[in-house]
Amino acid sequence: MYALKKVLFIKNAIILTITALILRLAGIIFKVWLAKAIGSEGIGLYQLTLSAYVLFSTFATGGISTAVTRLCADELAIGSGRGAIRILKKGIMLSTIVALFSLAITYLGADIIAVRLLGDARCAPAIRIFGFSLPFMGISSCLRGYFVARRKTVSSGLSQIFEQAVRIFIVVFLSAAFASRGLAFACAAVFLGDTAAEALSTAFLYLSFLLDRKKALRKQGPRLAGGVKKLISIAAPITSGKYLNSVLRTAENITVPKTLALYGSAGLSSLSQFGMIKGMALPLIFFPASFLSSVSLLLIPEMSEALAQNQKYKIKYIAEKVITLTFVSSFFLLGLFFTLSEPLGLLIYDSREVGFLLRALSPLIPLMYIDSVCDGMLKGLDKQTFVFRLTVFDSASRIVLIWLFVPSMGMKGFLLVMFISNALTGVWRVIKLIKTAEMPFSLERWVIKPFLFAAVSSVTAALMHRTATGPLLKVIISVLAGAVLYIALAVRGGCIGRDDIRDILKK
Repeated sequence: MYALKKVLFIKNAIILTITALILRLAGIIFKVWLAKAIGSEGIGLYQLTLSAYVLFSTFATGGISTAVTRLCADELAIGSGRGAIRILKKGIMLSTIVALFSLAITYLGADIIAVRLLGDARCAPAIRIFGFSLPFMGISSCLRGYFVARRKTVSSGLSQIFEQAVRIFIVVFLSAAFASRGLAFACAAVFLGDTAAEALSTAFLYLSFLLDRKKALRKQGPRLAGGVKKLISIAAPITSGKYLNSVLRTAENITVPKTLALYGSAGLSSLSQFGMIKGMALPLIFFPASFLSSVSLLLIPEMSEALAQNQKYKIKYIAEKVITLTFVSSFFLLGLFFTLSEPLGLLIYDSREVGFLLRALSPLIPLMYIDSVCDGMLKGLDKQTFVFRLTVFDSASRIVLIWLFVPSMGMKGFLLVMFISNALTGVWRVIKLIKTAEMPFSLERWVIKPFLFAAVSSVTAALMHRTATGPLLKVIISVLAGAVLYIALAVRGGCIGRDDIRDILKK
């Protein structure tokens, strides 16, 4: 049984990782094209509108998807396929009701949201358009949660790739006509592509569910007690946290351009600076995290099942291995982005400013990565209330810190706020996971050795970059040389074993 689950976990992790890599690579290429088409100010306007999009999409999805994954996994653990489908239907019903309410608000109040909330009337057409994507987003998030619980990620992965392809095709097709009418219409074209992509992706997922439904119904085990109430009991704290976090993040995204404008900047506008850090630098920083994010998602049902069966040894073992792998890989990426920041900025965006931001953000990589992974595992361990409280505290404190530092320090102040925020939440989540999983803490293995090995491999990457010719070839050779040396040092130094990744998936 363990062997079968091990193979299934590995297969799903590979599928999700490949999917994430394709999506993130396509997203970066699309952002590069979009930046050239509408400029950094246009990217800033897009990111500003996106903050409202994330806010209202949270209303459509919230924590319902996570609740569907957990409860479907519990039903399937006792062999009740019918119970899992019942949970999925309840989740879709809740998501659709909330999504339709959100659609009404965005369509009728687009102008008010754009002017009063975002402070830029040019966002209104895009807001009116993206509201129609919310019902589809709610349904598809529940379907994806169901497939994760079923340990079947092919349909979810294919739907996301299909969705991204449709989005890019429509935006590229419409952008030329829309861009000539100004940034407001160019931004609207992007969200029109999002809406069409969400609708088609949802149809794809639903067809996949109909094909899978008969197989699920063959499992006729006893259903667990509880339905909508149990779904809400899990979703409520996660959803509340996401609601408040989205509201506060939206407030943050509105505050940053305003406070940057108070500081003043020679050359780039505040909206352009905001667009570079949110829409250009951060997507690059998170691009390599595809494997970790995939494993984090798959660990929610695994941790939930282990908790339900009181398998403390399994929780401890998986948590320790995943934390180790995250720290080891993230310190390598820290060194890589710090060393090759300017070449990457010039190669991808033809921008030294983006290169500066990559170097400035690189020390945050271990904190951001570990924060994301711990967040997923804690939710699987029924610690969503803790996650909710920490998320709200973090978002509220960021807004206060932005007003304190950014008007007097500009972009350096915003980077300082990010350091304080990520250090606080990352360390706090790690401590909570250590206590919950009852696992040992290893500063030497998690931090000291990876940092030293990253420093050595970074120097090697820098030397290789000087010897090679051609911008792209220089980066490729530098990354490969640094990676080979780092892996060798990490294995030799005892940070990771040759079978560590396999052992994570074995238990």
